[in-house]
Amino acid sequence: MLIAIFIIFALQLFGEALQQFFGLSIPGPVIGLILLLAALTLTKSNRQSPFVALRGKLISTSEHILAYLSLLFVPIGVGVIMHLQLLETQALRILLVILLGTISTMIFTALVFSKIHSRKDHE
Repeated sequence: MLIAIFIIFALQLFGEALQQFFGLSIPGPVIGLILLLAALTLTKSNRQSPFVALRGKLISTSEHILAYLSLLFVPIGVGVIMHLQLLETQALRILLVILLGTISTMIFTALVFSKIHSRKDHE
């Protein structure tokens, strides 16, 4: 389990280094997750890879970490409570952004779905 956690953090660190070096707008941990996904995908198709032995350990460790995912929302809740006065003064703007963002996402999703669905009907 310890080696799997080390690999996860090493890929996160490598992703952060890539993000800083190339000045990417994608967060480093996301780049690390993409690298982890690529490594797991490649080992699934290539049984000769040395990464295959760690694949099961990585999956098991990831499941254990995800079991405690809800604890990561505690700092967010504390941050909201700490800035409650700021949120109250900007409540109308925040609600407007949430409403517009939700509506535009729903419209975009419906358009993409109808476009994909119409392509399948034509095939």
